Amino acid sequence: MFAAERRQLILEMVRANGAVSLRELARVVQTSEVTVRRDVRALEAEGLLDRRHGGAVLPGGFTRESGFPQKSHLATAEKTAIADLAAGFVEEGEAIVVGAGTTTQELARRLARVPGLTVVTNSLLVAQALAHANRVEVVMTGGTLRGSNYALVGSGAEQSLQGLRVSRAFLSGSGLTAERGLSTSNMLSASVDRALVQAAGEVVVLADHTKLGSDTMFQTVPTDLITRLVTDEPPGHDDRAATELQALADQGVQIAVANGSGVARGPGQQGMEGGPGDRKGPRRDVPLPGQRRNHPPGGGAGGPQLRSAPSLSETSGGRVADLAPRRR
Repeated sequence: MFAAERRQLILEMVRANGAVSLRELARVVQTSEVTVRRDVRALEAEGLLDRRHGGAVLPGGFTRESGFPQKSHLATAEKTAIADLAAGFVEEGEAIVVGAGTTTQELARRLARVPGLTVVTNSLLVAQALAHANRVEVVMTGGTLRGSNYALVGSGAEQSLQGLRVSRAFLSGSGLTAERGLSTSNMLSASVDRALVQAAGEVVVLADHTKLGSDTMFQTVPTDLITRLVTDEPPGHDDRAATELQALADQGVQIAVANGSGVARGPGQQGMEGGPGDRKGPRRDVPLPGQRRNHPPGGGAGGPQLRSAPSLSETSGGRVADLAPRRR
């Protein structure tokens, strides 16, 4: 297939789906991801699409947001690995909040196996994933349904979260930078996510490497409120994502890097096979950042009993790497 034919097919796929991963583009046009990346750069130079880490989207910059069907096809393997690791941070009998998103939906499927769990969510997809879990209680917020991501938003959702107190919140978004934190393209979604954060003692962000270094219109969680980031290992050529990870660690965010192949490493680290007990290199631990809000970790009288987050060595997956901050 000639370059012009490849690029026309790539453009048609992006126009049809809104967002497509490089892996999927390479599979359809039957060439390497390196070649597809070159084609995407050429199409971006013509203003026909926008590049994103790991894929291509319709042009639109800060103001455009892909819908659920498009997002569900981006970085699927990475989201699965992130969800597997993040589920290990949830303990039996906890009360947590889980925000809307394709990655949090993957997490919810794994939480169905955690007995005694209470999950508060504004996501219909999260609730659906937990609907048949015998020992998991699901609490839905009120609000107005946003069809593009199957989430409840608006004042009804925010008011239903007032007075709520849980151990931690699991959130995803459209972009994550060390400078600005987690962000999204929709104002109503951002407002509800901020209300979810206020209800939680800790904030765990789930973001695959394609979102690292991307900044979108509305800030949801500033960096200093993020306790942990669970992400996947950026490709070797993705210097931007690796740099962003280190910058987040420098600001006190604990980084857990999952890799579906069983290898985990942080920027500049050597690969480490297996679980925490058989690491080949020295473990670099990052202490869990302390409370960054002015409310007590226990939530006061009448609130649920909060549990401290399990250390990475206590998680079941074990395929993680901590990034030590270079400075404070």
